[in-house]
Amino acid sequence: MTMRKMVRTWLFLVSAAIQLSAGTEAATQRIPMRDFFRNVEKGYFRVSPDATYIAFMQPYESRMNVHVQRRGSTEVKRITSETERDIADLFWKGNHRIIYVKDFSGDENFHLVAVDPDGGNLKDLTPFEGVRSQVIDDLRDHQTDMIISMNRRNKEVFDAYRLNTVSGELTLVAENPGNITGWVTDHDGQIRVAIETDGVNSSVLYRDDPKSAFKSVLTTNFREQVNPLFFTFDNKNLYAVSNLGRDKTAIVEIDPATGKELRLVYERPEVDVDSMSFSRKRKVLTEINYTTWKMQREVLDPELKRLYQLLQNKLPGYEVVLQNSDLAEEVFVVAAFNDRTEGSRYLYETKGDVLTKLTDLTPWLPEEQMVEMKPITYKSRDGMTINGYLTLPKGRDAKNLPVVVNPHGGPWARDVWGFNPEVQFLANRGYAVFQMNFRGSTGYGRAFWEASFKQWGRKMNDDITDGVQYLVQQGIADPKRIAIYGGSYGGYATLAAMAFTPDIYTCGVDYVGVSNLFTFMTTIPPYWKPYLDMFHEMVGDPEKDKDLFQATSPVFHVGNIKAPLLVAQGAKDPRVNINESNQIVDALKKRGVDVQYIVKENEGHGFRNEENRFEFYEAMEKFLATHLR
Repeated sequence: MTMRKMVRTWLFLVSAAIQLSAGTEAATQRIPMRDFFRNVEKGYFRVSPDATYIAFMQPYESRMNVHVQRRGSTEVKRITSETERDIADLFWKGNHRIIYVKDFSGDENFHLVAVDPDGGNLKDLTPFEGVRSQVIDDLRDHQTDMIISMNRRNKEVFDAYRLNTVSGELTLVAENPGNITGWVTDHDGQIRVAIETDGVNSSVLYRDDPKSAFKSVLTTNFREQVNPLFFTFDNKNLYAVSNLGRDKTAIVEIDPATGKELRLVYERPEVDVDSMSFSRKRKVLTEINYTTWKMQREVLDPELKRLYQLLQNKLPGYEVVLQNSDLAEEVFVVAAFNDRTEGSRYLYETKGDVLTKLTDLTPWLPEEQMVEMKPITYKSRDGMTINGYLTLPKGRDAKNLPVVVNPHGGPWARDVWGFNPEVQFLANRGYAVFQMNFRGSTGYGRAFWEASFKQWGRKMNDDITDGVQYLVQQGIADPKRIAIYGGSYGGYATLAAMAFTPDIYTCGVDYVGVSNLFTFMTTIPPYWKPYLDMFHEMVGDPEKDKDLFQATSPVFHVGNIKAPLLVAQGAKDPRVNINESNQIVDALKKRGVDVQYIVKENEGHGFRNEENRFEFYEAMEKFLATHLR
């Protein structure tokens, strides 16, 4: 070939590359990383009981803080000034108090803080160091009081208190004898049911009134469940989620005085039923929720069915969810979203049929540049059906793609269809993202859940491996460019995959993951101690299952790990102690394995502060680009 022809060929290739690049850019706009992980514009909208005000959260100095505006007005007032950490949640207590929830550096010892709608009279209602507070019943019809639980007396158990949100007065209403793990009130706010455990067996306790003693009416092994939801409207019977005598959980009505099931309310043959709702005003059951490949609902109430249909007609192409309302149930906060956008929030007023947009949560993320999250199903090596999701980069064929395998945390949780900023970010960077509901994932029945017992690092990881091999066999995944990334149990699964199937993965990202099952089981939060015997049956016993723990703890198998690793950890993590990450990082460094370690002193189980999220995802982006390109 002459020099002229070589130059001509080179120019042609450069021109073609430029055109291809331009075409790809037109199809996929490279969106700044921070746009995926910055705080939303506004969110957590709550209507006051009398519908006069709307409270919501909005960033202030990079932290989500409470703001208030009068309904119908555009004037907004910020009423909190938290600068250390985002506020975790908020709700109204009567028309004149707003309660918000905060913890400290991620320790999950949540405090309940009250403030007036004008920002005055701010008061920490549970100002006890190292104590975790939880709401049992917000007593929505009461202007000042609610029922809460705290582990103030004993860090391992929670007593029930009546709390006045104006004065801060706390009155003990039920002392925990040491084995109660939950309390249930009736519609008058009286504690009538308690859940007791001996670590393995659970009992439903019942009393006719607060002056009577609790008596046990039903005992089940933890593999079976009867979880009370709420009383019937006459306060006589209980609605509960139950799998007694069935594989899938169903909604049933039980007699709390005997524990006997009176009738089946609703069940699904293919999946568990999750929850049921009711109208406080009209005293009717409204809807039942369950999840197949996406969230589903069975609407029981004709009035609610008409409302959903009306809203769906106004918001086509989006999932519609009612998030809260005033006491009269005439003013609703409406969420509209899909798998390509966090969506918008609206205020719907039944009088006048008025739908008003409150905000777009992430207006800087163009919906048309996001991609669909599609369901996928495959078989495990022992014949179980595994459901999951596959998200492909925009404009790319499902062929020979770099893949990020993303097992969920829990592990007794599940991935669901919807907008996921991590998934969209990775897809925007050109990666296919594979999520799977491995055995043990919730929602698929008792047998599927029990199949995970003592299978950490074993069949649970096989389910992940089998899914990856399915993608390779289908030609979707490039076998030389497969990464694995997960948080919490997903972090453990990442480490286990890299230690036990090291030839599959090019690199891995472990986010607050377990590395040593021995130390993990001895550093759980004190309020998990009542469940310790159950954990021993589900995960393993450090004494009885030493060989199992030795075989399935990645820290003891670092000699197998050869791919680069990025580890991120919160120093105050109460669930997965920082020593879990320290151990694996130290062991790998001693072997000379490439490991990058990010520790945040002001974080717990996952990074909530915006700047820490930015640092983590920037490091992940560079890490994956280095090893998968």
